[in-house]
Amino acid sequence: MDQEVPSIELESVVNSHEKPFMIIDRNYRIVAVNEAYEKTFGHLDGAAVGTKCHEASYRSAIPCSHSGKACPHDRMFASDGGSICAQHQCDINNGRHRVRMSAYPLMGSNGVLYMGESIDEIASPEDRRRNGERMVGEAPAFLACRQQLEVAAGSEAPVLLQGETGTGKEVAAEYIHAHSARADRPFQVVDSAVSAENLFESAMFGHVNGAFPGSGEHQGLIELADGGTVFLDEICDLPMAQQAKLLRVLECGQYRRVGAKQACKADVRIICASNRHLLESVQNGLFREDLYYRIACLNIRLPPLRERIDDVPALARNLLERINRTMRGSYQLHPDSYEELKRYPYPGNVRELRNVLFIAATHCQDRQINAGLIRSVMSNLPQTRQKQEGINADDTQIATPAQPTPSQPPSSLQDLEADHIRQLLERFDGNRKKVADFLGISERTVYRKLNKLNLR
Repeated sequence: MDQEVPSIELESVVNSHEKPFMIIDRNYRIVAVNEAYEKTFGHLDGAAVGTKCHEASYRSAIPCSHSGKACPHDRMFASDGGSICAQHQCDINNGRHRVRMSAYPLMGSNGVLYMGESIDEIASPEDRRRNGERMVGEAPAFLACRQQLEVAAGSEAPVLLQGETGTGKEVAAEYIHAHSARADRPFQVVDSAVSAENLFESAMFGHVNGAFPGSGEHQGLIELADGGTVFLDEICDLPMAQQAKLLRVLECGQYRRVGAKQACKADVRIICASNRHLLESVQNGLFREDLYYRIACLNIRLPPLRERIDDVPALARNLLERINRTMRGSYQLHPDSYEELKRYPYPGNVRELRNVLFIAATHCQDRQINAGLIRSVMSNLPQTRQKQEGINADDTQIATPAQPTPSQPPSSLQDLEADHIRQLLERFDGNRKKVADFLGISERTVYRKLNKLNLR
């Protein structure tokens, strides 16, 4: 017998998600979807509501698990725990979308258990090149680096990308993946600095049913990236105990899910990144020497922006294109802005340039970002700070244009940053993804800043 439609509280959960999201009951019936789901898969005007999830998503008369597919629904309702899996999902025109589905329990005010399912499209290499940041530049240091990246793309050897925070290590890793033989397979990102030690192993390798109290089966990122590439950002922060497990993957292609007795095989290519000199960490006993030489088969240094300052105009145009897509705007750089942009040393590198352009765009009155506006933004940047190789991403402050002095001004730039992020969280109803897009930084960086600034 069909269950009641979820309460108002569950409906608000659906509408709070930016990505495709649905709520499904125990009987596989879709009881609510958000606008992003309807637009992505073509089920407009609530057409999917009331249908079975396997009918709407896979054109199948039977549940996924009955045909041998991974089924987050069955896993979640069997254990009351979350589940992640990768599948192909059909839209209304039978187009196939490769997606990653994250399912977790939702309890209605009537005490009925439902499954919330968030859907992330796994972008193709063409989509990433079209929508993401591109490798842009003509400076000798940049061209030499890109040549090394192309050599790495033609190899299966592990790669270590080293460079200051904000130099575009994730973009470089995607460039290698998109030009490699694995380009049509998944690209998964793991941030070693964000995951707590007791969670990293589960996120990376997955866990079996019952590995933790109340936990269901969980696919790790290694498994989700089968045949593709795993990018481990900030590998320098990986705990020693997890370094040994990563070494095993590299040496024999095997890993073990948390709580499992049998090992699994992994067909993935590993790309690592560090914003510190990793060999120094080895010498200081903070990083395993055997792992270092295993991941650094190809060691590529990404030059800081100050070493390729002539690339700033081209980079700025590319970054502003992405900002326009995010903000649905049509901002342009006035010709007099380029020399002004080139005068700053950018201790935060490309990420800081993007931040400058984001702030300028949000305060632009006539869609033309001119030299005066750039000067106004940069006058509030901490230009006296010294950038040393190895600075942590959390040390890059978010600057805002000059505002009227309040009666009790913040006592430090960190206080100003905290106030700014707090206002953005209120503006976007706590949505970290929207805050990250507005600021021109990654969602992982926002996560770090919230912890550092004690914001919840």
